[in-house]
Amino acid sequence: MYDNDSLHDELETILEAVERIPRRFSSIRSPKDFSHTEEGMEHLDSICMILIAAGEAFKKIDRRTEGRLLSQYPQVDWAGVKGIRDVIAHEYFDLDAEEVYDICKRDVPVLIETVRKMIQDMS
Repeated sequence: MYDNDSLHDELETILEAVERIPRRFSSIRSPKDFSHTEEGMEHLDSICMILIAAGEAFKKIDRRTEGRLLSQYPQVDWAGVKGIRDVIAHEYFDLDAEEVYDICKRDVPVLIETVRKMIQDMS
């Protein structure tokens, strides 16, 4: 069994981090914007760090809850959330900026809303 208070706190920390992604992504209009300026590369680096940390945190949460928590929220591709952590960590220098762009545009808003819902459901 897992400690709900501890899990709630972890989800709050994850939410705080992933909510920074849209702010850092706001000036990015295309995948090329990540690589054409120093600012774009800094945004890519910081977004990737958050994706790595969130992916690792969700891996741990999934293990601790024996898959029961994340499975209650099928609107998120949890395998993708956890898997992107490995892709970025192990393939950073071959990273596809278009993939990160798509994640920021398509997946991060759903992840944010889902984590908010998870926290709400636990309260």
